[in-house]
Amino acid sequence: MAEEGWERRALEALANDIVVEQRRARRWSIFFRLLTLAIVVLGGFVLLGLVGTQGRLCLDKCTALVDLDGEIDREGRASADNVIAGLRDALEQPGTKGVVLRINSPGGSPVQAGQIYAEVRRLRAKHPEIPVHAVVDEMAASGGYYVAAAADRIYVDPASLVGSIGVIIDGFGFVGTMEKLGVERRALAAGDNKTFLDPFSPLQEAQRDYAQSMLDDIHRQFVAAVRDARGARLRETPDMFSGLVWNGQRAVELGLADAFGTVDSVAREVFGATEVVDFTRREDFVNRLARRVGAEVGRVAITAMRSSAFSMPHLR
Repeated sequence: MAEEGWERRALEALANDIVVEQRRARRWSIFFRLLTLAIVVLGGFVLLGLVGTQGRLCLDKCTALVDLDGEIDREGRASADNVIAGLRDALEQPGTKGVVLRINSPGGSPVQAGQIYAEVRRLRAKHPEIPVHAVVDEMAASGGYYVAAAADRIYVDPASLVGSIGVIIDGFGFVGTMEKLGVERRALAAGDNKTFLDPFSPLQEAQRDYAQSMLDDIHRQFVAAVRDARGARLRETPDMFSGLVWNGQRAVELGLADAFGTVDSVAREVFGATEVVDFTRREDFVNRLARRVGAEVGRVAITAMRSSAFSMPHLR
């Protein structure tokens, strides 16, 4: 009986091992199937991204389109890198008869806008046979107009918002609120102006004057760029460079724009190339994923540093 019991236990153990092994094999099978599916899906997104950014061609008589949409910012879709890359792609196509830079922007970084302006002027000189025209959608204000001014011609809708040729630094001051709440500001700094325009400290007159001088310098650069680009077409008024914005009809009257038009009308009537091919650079899936992963890693790192007993000194 003892020997018979031993065989039964051995069989039961073997059966259990077989079941466990089958379950383990099934789990690994599911895992590898899911991994394969993820790789295929990711590869599809990568392929779509590559096709979306590199698969556009203009081989025989087309109008090339590049969008500048939204705030002009280094990290945004309307960054100088994206807009310039799109313009270069468009101008290198053998069938491009003209380029439309479609603008719908309230402005943004003067540095990014200045880089796009300079590159448009350079590309126009490099490809003098291919006109580059700006078409304003809803608005080309501030930095948006800065970029538009670099084009050969500017087309608008009568209701488009155009202009706002000015520069601004804005913020808030919380000194009075802190006094009411009984909150004391403690900021240790090496350098008399290291707390420059600190919203939690009283605004010093010398710092205000310095900030205003910087704004005036940038404004003069903006005005000079518009005058240089628009030339004799401008019919200057005392308030042209005051930061005011005009509708498209008034902008044409002032010489800030040249005529009324849309992407289709410019393609059809000006370039004589009705086929419009979009060369706008857009962030693909892989870049968006990398940005999100990077942001999450940064968040975890910052959380870890904040959990330490005391903060580290920093430069800002």
